[in-house]
Amino acid sequence: QVQLVESGGGLVQSGGSLRLSCAASGNIFSINDMGWYRQAAGQQRELVADMPSGGSANYLDSVKGRFTVSRDNTKNTVYLQMDSLRPEDTAVYYCKANIVSIGTWWQSVDYWGKGTLVTVSS
Repeated sequence: QVQLVESGGGLVQSGGSLRLSCAASGNIFSINDMGWYRQAAGQQRELVADMPSGGSANYLDSVKGRFTVSRDNTKNTVYLQMDSLRPEDTAVYYCKANIVSIGTWWQSVDYWGKGTLVTVSS
C-alpha cells in the first residue's frame, strides 16, 4: 500500500507565495517521476511541474519562472514553491508519483494524492 499526502494549500493574495509538499509512504522500493497537477473548476487536470528521478524538471509554460519543483529523495517528498501567484492559478493541486513497490519490481504504478486547494484572490 502506498499513500501520497499533500499539504500547504490555502488562501493567498495575488502576488503572494505558497509552498506545497507531498510525502509518499508505504511499500516503496523506488520512485520514478514525482510531480504536480492542477484542476480548476470546470477545467481538465493539467500538468504543472514534474521532476524525474535524477532528471530535469518540466513546467507548464504559464508557471515557468514563478514555480519551482524540487525533491528530497531521502524523504520521498516533492515540493512546489509557488511565487508571484495569480488568480488564474486557483485550483486543486494534486501530487502524482510513479512508484515501484517492494515485491513488484517489474512494474511501476501511478499514485495520486487527494489534492490540496490553492485559492488566489485578486
